[in-house]
Amino acid sequence: MHEILQNLGPGQRVLDIGSNAGSFDATIGPFIAIRADLDRPSSSTPNFAQADAAHLPFADQTFDAVISNHSLEHFHDLAGSLSEIGRILKPTGALFIAVPDASTFCDHLYRSLARGGGHVNAFTSAQELAGIIERATHLSHVSTRTLCTSLSYLNRKNRRVAGPRRLLLVGGGTEISLHVFTWFARLADRLFGTRLSVYGWALLFGNVAASEDSAAWTNVCIRCGSGTSSDWLHESSLVRRRFLMKVYACPNCGTTNLFSEDHRFPHFGPQDSAPPPKANPQQPMAQL
Repeated sequence: MHEILQNLGPGQRVLDIGSNAGSFDATIGPFIAIRADLDRPSSSTPNFAQADAAHLPFADQTFDAVISNHSLEHFHDLAGSLSEIGRILKPTGALFIAVPDASTFCDHLYRSLARGGGHVNAFTSAQELAGIIERATHLSHVSTRTLCTSLSYLNRKNRRVAGPRRLLLVGGGTEISLHVFTWFARLADRLFGTRLSVYGWALLFGNVAASEDSAAWTNVCIRCGSGTSSDWLHESSLVRRRFLMKVYACPNCGTTNLFSEDHRFPHFGPQDSAPPPKANPQQPMAQL
């Protein structure tokens, strides 16, 4: 998302669609952020438009960028919404879309606990989704990054997605239980080529440069959900050893998390949901 936002200049407009009160901080750049959602936020939100994504109240080619951060799966009229995004974007515009992979353990768990979670579109192929978006918006697909999870949506210190009894089935949403899941999921994924840590994809379209780093970021905060590159964490001296494990302090909220090396998960790379590759017995074990 920030690969688009950081390149917007003064006065340029970005539409944050299906975002409720917002999916990013509008003060991080000189751009003008417009929020749009079918439901009005409970708090006061500047530049908010209550609108259906399939019937946006904006003129053609109004925006320099559109951010759709985990909203596409909620749109009842997907084709109409994508058509509208293409209409209100300038030909030189950029588009960011993040969605869950409906075939993953994380998404199955979320929809089970949240009784569907409002998801009406199930995406299981990043390649097919990219093609649908290209045809609807007439923007070229630039890159895809696999997104990982720490199940931060279960964290008791955040807003709950299920009642206390249902949360007991997954450790009650305590941070200790989330640490245990993160450790187990990363270990299983490394040793057996599974994808327990995977959540979905982030896709870039239009006038935005492809990132040189396309690897999945496996370090995801158990509290705020921010993902961070393992190389960046090393360079920023945020990684330290605690007992027999490496941990890092989340650069966004300061929470201590288990650390993993991104290069140990090459099978997470931008790809569709497919049977996981068999683990290579010659591959040395990494240390979390």
